[in-house]
Amino acid sequence: MATSPQANEESRSGLEPWRKADLPEPPPSHGLRIFGVIGPGAILLGGSIGSGEWLLGPAAFVKHGLALLWVTTVAVVLQTIFNTELIRYTLYTGEPAVTGFMRTRPHPTFWAWWYSALAFLQVGWPAWAGSAAGAIFFLWSGRLATLEDADLVYAIGVAAFLACALVLVFGGRRIERTLEVLNWILIVFILGTLLVLCVLYASREKWAATAAGFFGFDTGSRRFLFLPEGADWFLIGAFAAYSGMGGIGNLSVSNYARDKGYGMGKVVGFIPAAVGGHRVNLAHSGTVFEPSSPNLLRWRRWWRIVRVDQWGVFFAGAILGMALPAMLYTSTLTPGTEIRGLAIAAELAHGMSRHGGPWLTLLLAFLSAWVLFKTQLDLMEGMTRSVTDILWSGSPRCRAWSKGDVRRIYYSVLAALVSFGLIALRLTHPIILLQLGANMAGVIFVFAAPHILYVNTRLLPKELRPPLWRRLALLAMALFYGFFVYLWLLGGLVPDPAKGFLFNISKHLGF
Repeated sequence: MATSPQANEESRSGLEPWRKADLPEPPPSHGLRIFGVIGPGAILLGGSIGSGEWLLGPAAFVKHGLALLWVTTVAVVLQTIFNTELIRYTLYTGEPAVTGFMRTRPHPTFWAWWYSALAFLQVGWPAWAGSAAGAIFFLWSGRLATLEDADLVYAIGVAAFLACALVLVFGGRRIERTLEVLNWILIVFILGTLLVLCVLYASREKWAATAAGFFGFDTGSRRFLFLPEGADWFLIGAFAAYSGMGGIGNLSVSNYARDKGYGMGKVVGFIPAAVGGHRVNLAHSGTVFEPSSPNLLRWRRWWRIVRVDQWGVFFAGAILGMALPAMLYTSTLTPGTEIRGLAIAAELAHGMSRHGGPWLTLLLAFLSAWVLFKTQLDLMEGMTRSVTDILWSGSPRCRAWSKGDVRRIYYSVLAALVSFGLIALRLTHPIILLQLGANMAGVIFVFAAPHILYVNTRLLPKELRPPLWRRLALLAMALFYGFFVYLWLLGGLVPDPAKGFLFNISKHLGF
């Protein structure tokens, strides 16, 4: 079978070489038809709204002020570039980006274990289901949960976590499509509702402070304030990583692009649902195309779709999704307030009860529960999908055990994740688990940004490699997140044993 000109390079680590075919024609995407083509960006945006935008960002703004929004500006720009580079690899090969990582030295098994471990440390904790439980408790009881309600909140969290698993089991023919539809509903409903509430309840001064905050300017002190004094670096590091999607969530965008049929993803297949789907022959090795004139013309049309999906949906939505909750939380809660307990997801609803009455309280509590449940679903699926693709591409034994049906691996991984999650819910407060996972997302960026840079400049043909400015942006991303990883690990620019995570692990985890 014919292989690509880069066959020696692509198979040097031990994975099978690529096949060859022509790049498929992209679907019509002009006018309103673009909404039938885009999708991976909506999945990422839905997940980002439920973590950084809904919880970690507001917790940071209420404590340290809106000037921290500059972190979101930088993070979302860098993540959008990162996402498009991940999809670049998938457009050319039909493989998820992590499979491209496994095509580099030292060995596929090394990278398989490395990224699986990082994914587990980020999203193995069911923090979003646990946080949603606090909002559901508030809806049911009409009050904020306390430590005395821990058992009931845990039971609600378990139910929410298991419900996420059931959605993935009974998710229709194509799991990616199910997530896409659910996230479009969430984006339109959540952002539309928040926009109306901000118009009604946020002052003009708050709108101005929010806009200035994206550039690091504090309107209260009338000066730029990039790093607040006495900062909680464990919280701010988590906020930086989850401004946008974060870590394994970003990596999974290439998996969704493959299953959506972007580029050569149309050739290799997708992961179907267990119930409602049917067996699909998912290739364990990619298929690439020659950079001929007809293929390059089709490539440019595919690349336009990717730009709209990432810059038009993910980037714009992530900026708006951070700004609107920031305005509402800081308009409602007292500056400097710590919001980290079992009731964190209901704090906004409780605070707004003084302004809009019971109907608004119930609406915001419902929004919190829905957003966080949906984020748990997205991240559970993203991790399961990523580990499944790692095993499918890198392990002939797993493919043999599955008898060629990728669903057997997918749902085995899902079962293992659910089993651990039921235990992890008991360890500490959900917001602590969320901060731990978010900070691990920052660690993933430090490694994955230069890794995809290496892959795209080494394995792709010269005609398809990223330009210089994109290469510099990926290096800047590694440095940006490396800076925040340093801060939360050591407690500040100067190591501080009283604040650094490495010096106070049990304290930061709430044990």
